[in-house]
Amino acid sequence: MSKPVPDTNHPDMWLEAWPWPDSDSHKHARGALGCVTGSASATGAARLAARAGLRTGAGLATLFSPPGAVLVNAIHETAVMVKAFRDADELASLSATCACTIIGPGAGVTEETRENTLSVLDNSETSVLDADAFTVFKDDPQALFGAIKTPVLTTPHPGEFKRLFPGLLEEHGRKAAAMIAAERSGAVVILKGAQSVIAAPDGRVVLNDHATPFLATAGSGDVLAGIAGGLMAQGMEVFGAACAACWAHGDTGLRVGPGLIAEDLPEVLPEVLQELHAKRA
Repeated sequence: MSKPVPDTNHPDMWLEAWPWPDSDSHKHARGALGCVTGSASATGAARLAARAGLRTGAGLATLFSPPGAVLVNAIHETAVMVKAFRDADELASLSATCACTIIGPGAGVTEETRENTLSVLDNSETSVLDADAFTVFKDDPQALFGAIKTPVLTTPHPGEFKRLFPGLLEEHGRKAAAMIAAERSGAVVILKGAQSVIAAPDGRVVLNDHATPFLATAGSGDVLAGIAGGLMAQGMEVFGAACAACWAHGDTGLRVGPGLIAEDLPEVLPEVLQELHAKRA
């Protein structure tokens, strides 16, 4: 069991561990982030995550795309690269090149997503599972939990959480339910909400209320996954990355305020990072 951490999220908890580049840094040293996209009509979520991860400092960000979605993704992207994969075996080769791979945003609740998620977990150095990547295991959660061998972050909203951990929220409340889920799954859990709960398998738990209701919009959670994935790609420990991502995501939302859409968040994120960088020891 790690030493206790404060209950409320704050930069003092994780700013010292933020992976800023130094004078010898180059893009390969800053870590490779992969984001698995959905079909041609469901690519935006992964693109939001990839852009947020690149903004957060990952040296390279690549969309891993089904062949039918490559052109859609390539049209939209410049700094984010696009590589095609046809099946879980080809995705295994791609994710093995990554310090962190994000899967789930826009993936679809399909057998292919299930196989792709297991492939990512088996090959990527670290992983972020969002949305469909854990919903596909609702009928067999142990198949997912048993595949978690490396550092993993999951980012469910309450509805997604209930599919994988039925009854926990109703019986225990948000904080305790997230802690039980983290211990049971072996993954760090961000249970999203007005007050997000960040829980680690070793019992650490932090509450994040540094946010705004205007973040309740489509795609906002994909940006959160991307910020966390960008930090993990740079080598930040998963629980610290989750706490830092929640705070930075919330701070970005507070700066945009009314009228916020998810596309705004990666573009405003540099303002948050500049202030955090100025505060470093």
